[in-house]
Order: sequence, then C-alpha cells, then structure tokens
Amino acid sequence: MHLLRLLDEQYLKTPFYGSRKMTAYLREQGYPVNRKRVIRLMQQLGLQTIYQRKRTSIKNRENRVYPYLLRNRSVNRANQVWCADITYLPVGKGHYYLIAIMDWYSRRVLSWRISNTMDVDFCCRALEEALARYGKPEIFNSDQGSQFT
Repeated sequence: MHLLRLLDEQYLKTPFYGSRKMTAYLREQGYPVNRKRVIRLMQQLGLQTIYQRKRTSIKNRENRVYPYLLRNRSVNRANQVWCADITYLPVGKGHYYLIAIMDWYSRRVLSWRISNTMDVDFCCRALEEALARYGKPEIFNSDQGSQFT
C-alpha cells in the first residue's frame, strides 16, 4: 500500500514524529487520513516514536559509589541477595512511580509501593516493610540513583 511506504519513508527521516505529526504530513501530501488510521498503520509497520524517556536513575555526585558485590558470586538461598528498582507507570495524562524490592533467589516481590513523586519516602517505606517481614539480607543490590544512595 502506498500509505505504508510513505509512512516508512517519513519515519526514516523523522523518527520523532508521532501519530499527530504523521497525520499532518500525510494530509499535506493529499491523503485524507485520520489519526486512528495512522496509529493502526504505524503499529502495522512496527514504528515507535523516538523521544526522550524519563530518567529515573540520576546519581547524586556527592554520594559514595559502592562496589558491585555480586560479581562471581552465586546466589543459592533466600534472603541472601535482595534487589530494588524504580520504574514508571504511564496513566492517563501522567505517570506514577513503582518501586519493587525482590529476593534474587526466589524472584519473589517482598515489598512494593507506588507514588506520584520520585521522593525518597516511598522507597524507604517499601524497604522498611521488607526488613520487618523478612529480616536483613546479606546484600542489598540496586542502581545507585539518588533514592537509593
């Protein structure tokens, strides 16, 4: 189909165009398309808009950098190594942050919290709950973003 080829060619030139700009582009080319059709066509081609993602792991340069303790170490029992990470959940016109604390051996989620801000408090509450329920692990592994340092 001619529209698919046009979309693909334009995407190679401007991968930061989303469905709105692609719709405007196709209309400028004389094709009476609506946004829903452009979304379907972009999905069919597997095109995803390239844009700057949220940066959830920003290090504070003043904090100490800790060594990586898991190199050449085997994890062979529960409560030996825990890990934590933060991700964001897109909802409506915004997003929430989710922290999950997991046991590496069992892959079990020990604790989690959701917040609408990237403050340290919701991370601390999740960690405190995991410590109260399961005790202290030998190693707590996380990225070294500002919430964890």
